[in-house]
Amino acid sequence: MAYYRSVGAIPPKRHTQHRNADGALYYEELMGEEGFSSDSSLLYHAGVPSAIVDATPWELPDQSTTENRPLLPRHLKLHDLFGDNEWKAADVVTGRRLVLGNADVRISYVVAGEASPLYRNAVGDECVYVESGTATVETVFGSLEARQGDYVLLPRATTHRWVPTGSEPLRCYAIEANSHIAPPKRYLSRYGQLLEHAPYCERDLHGPVGPLTVAAGDVEVLVKHRGSRGITGTRYVVPTHPFDVVGWDGCLYSYTFNVADFEPITGRVHQPPPVHQVFEGQNFVICNFVPRKVDYHPLSIPVPYYHSNVDSDEIMFYCGGNYEARKGSGITQGSISLHPGGHSHGPQPAAVEKSIGAEFFDELAVMVDTFRPMELGEGAVASEDPAYAWTWAGRGPSA
Repeated sequence: MAYYRSVGAIPPKRHTQHRNADGALYYEELMGEEGFSSDSSLLYHAGVPSAIVDATPWELPDQSTTENRPLLPRHLKLHDLFGDNEWKAADVVTGRRLVLGNADVRISYVVAGEASPLYRNAVGDECVYVESGTATVETVFGSLEARQGDYVLLPRATTHRWVPTGSEPLRCYAIEANSHIAPPKRYLSRYGQLLEHAPYCERDLHGPVGPLTVAAGDVEVLVKHRGSRGITGTRYVVPTHPFDVVGWDGCLYSYTFNVADFEPITGRVHQPPPVHQVFEGQNFVICNFVPRKVDYHPLSIPVPYYHSNVDSDEIMFYCGGNYEARKGSGITQGSISLHPGGHSHGPQPAAVEKSIGAEFFDELAVMVDTFRPMELGEGAVASEDPAYAWTWAGRGPSA
């Protein structure tokens, strides 16, 4: 985030004394990216942010992956991963099931009904898409109210927790980077302002309300971090609650963006996926396909052409409406299609002719394109529809 915010009580000058009503100093913490060379914020804590009184291993949910071999397009039915009542005891952090992953990004799915533990991801930024339900996301920067269609952006090492609100299950699609996640550079001026051709603007980005302060001692915080053999976890106990920030300012903080605020870019003929891009990370992009007017050339074919995006794996999460190109494939809301690099993919054959003459597509999908192959997590293995790869031909391997 390059947009400055100030919340709560801060001193007139940075790195100077800031005291409470009793004269005690607050503890200043700089939270910054890229070694003091990129966005940062200054937070003022009542307690010492470095203090810990215990540390033990935290065993993460299964993070193992297997390669996509033989190389196949795959259909994953994420709604099958959680039973009718299983979600009631799950939380957004510890209940995640790894679906796909590589060295740059991991995608998990969770259906939750319980508040999560305090948690920070020290591996990279998180972008969590709320498929349905509502939640309060409590962070060191303040509180975010998350609702259906929100992307919740959480910078690396932001201590936070998810608190579901309402009676419905909270369904979340978690994209965890090994890097930072931000608006595409082509949308930004050299000073970081969103430009006129960008499909959203600063008014669509909603920062935290705060400050949020909690008085408590000896509090557990789960930390996901890098290890010598991959991603691992540690359980800290800290002497004062991390939500002890009386004020902060800067350009690095958590925020939400709702997919309904994305203004689609359309044309006379079919537009390529980059016009749907919303965020980017290192070696991957995030796009969304939203309800929109479609191609208006008199001879246009509104569904995508077949394409071999040879540098990427395409992961499409179908989260609303009726995705025209996949009609006849078995895909429905809550499905993922994985179309790997090396496989030429496109619409189901019957969908091409049926789309001609359409003026509007009522569809909603979140797409992640990666520049390294994605491997299958345990959630993918548990939810795969084995018939999907053969749906373009109408038949599979001989018995």
